[in-house]
Amino acid sequence: MFIRQKKNKSGSISVQIVDKSSGRYKVLQTIGSSKDPVEIEFLVKKGKGFISRYCGQQLIPFDRDKELEFVDAFVNNLEKISLIGPELLLGRIFDSIGFGEIEDDLFRHLVITRIVYPVSKLKTADYLFKYKGIDISVYSIYRYLDKYHQKQMDLVKSISLRHTTSILGGKLSVVFYDVTTLYFEASDEDDLRKTGFSKDGKHKHPQIVLGLLTGLNGYPLDYDIFEGNKYEGDTFIPILNHFKTKYAAENLVVVADSGLMSKDNLRRLRSLAYDYILGARIKNMSKGVTEQILSLNFKGDSSAEINLGKRERLIVSFKEKRAYRDSKNRQKGLLKLEKAIKSGKLSKSNINNRGYNKYLVLDGDIDISIDYAKYEKDQKWDGLKGYITNTSLSKEEVIHQYGQLWHIERTFRISKSDLQIRPIYHRLKRRIEAHISISFAACKVYKELERLLEENNAVYSATQVIDIVKTIYKVGITTPYSNTIYQRLLIKTDEQREIVELFNLKIE
Repeated sequence: MFIRQKKNKSGSISVQIVDKSSGRYKVLQTIGSSKDPVEIEFLVKKGKGFISRYCGQQLIPFDRDKELEFVDAFVNNLEKISLIGPELLLGRIFDSIGFGEIEDDLFRHLVITRIVYPVSKLKTADYLFKYKGIDISVYSIYRYLDKYHQKQMDLVKSISLRHTTSILGGKLSVVFYDVTTLYFEASDEDDLRKTGFSKDGKHKHPQIVLGLLTGLNGYPLDYDIFEGNKYEGDTFIPILNHFKTKYAAENLVVVADSGLMSKDNLRRLRSLAYDYILGARIKNMSKGVTEQILSLNFKGDSSAEINLGKRERLIVSFKEKRAYRDSKNRQKGLLKLEKAIKSGKLSKSNINNRGYNKYLVLDGDIDISIDYAKYEKDQKWDGLKGYITNTSLSKEEVIHQYGQLWHIERTFRISKSDLQIRPIYHRLKRRIEAHISISFAACKVYKELERLLEENNAVYSATQVIDIVKTIYKVGITTPYSNTIYQRLLIKTDEQREIVELFNLKIE
């Protein structure tokens, strides 16, 4: 049996499957015809697949009359079908990070399940039973979280740090810090779960504040949780000091957003001799500094620096795209205010500094108007962004390092969206902390998967790969000739084959 490309009078090529087993040429099937070389190549590939399937069918030792008998025998000899893809890939990554040092299978299952099926602990128990054949009650999981909190949480952080340090060249030189909030479904508050400013828009729900410290590319290093009503700036110094003390980290450059920078934090950073790159609120700086900023003459995308004294410099960058975006946003804000004034919807409560409300002024007792002079004055700041640093890095490197903060923001999005770290259903503090720790380990595995995909120039994202491995099953089958159980992967799609080949996945 072979593939024949037959040239037609019209100039097209017909791709045919030809058999000569009987001594004569017999066309079994015409796959298709085309004049396009690319499509012809596709038809040939399709024909090869047909031959492979057809030949396989010819080898099956039965005649058509016994077809159902064969099917029944095959099914009766199936011992077990189970989901294996997540364990083959994510389990391997889990071990490569070093988490296998924690000799507890339930930890492994909880981390991998958090990645492939992030749900409540009750639904996790149901998933483990249906797809992994693990019969465990939700109460056993709760008891395990208590044990995990007491004996394994610190080890998870240590293993993660060791691995992150190794993939970053053996030394940490820059760390990035940011915070987010995680809300609870329950409405009751306690010493930890409190209502506060929610980054998820869940202002009526009690929450906790999560501070995360990462290395380059958003690889997790350390974290801590705080009361839900805590000012995010007050989390900054404690987690830095904890990390530096516990892991003997030295000569680190700390990068953080301006939202974390109170005057007290800046003073403490200086007194504790940290090197830092911080976002600057350039409009709120001293009159002398703001005058210097506005006197800078930028031509196209460029940057400049202003000496602040005591080793500190203010780096100011200008970007034309940012200027255009700032201008458009101000215009939208102004139009919204004008529309609201015209409709009479504004009141005294709107006179504040939130967003573009800063352009509103109260005329007399009842009239609210827009301060257009203030609006025009803000135009001078379009496209400008500032950074405060006490490092010796060039202004270009300072801007570049600060720009890496988006990685930690993306890590938060992964934790919230892909791993669904919130809402949190636990009530006890130790179980809340254990849940965050397991999610931290899952985030580490996810980030390592991303790194491996990038290293291999893969066309798939981490999310796509996870969706694919969730469709890879293992089948166990016996034959009439022995009691041996043979195990095989059920691979039916090109996507599955590509992932199996990319990571060399196999059943041991």
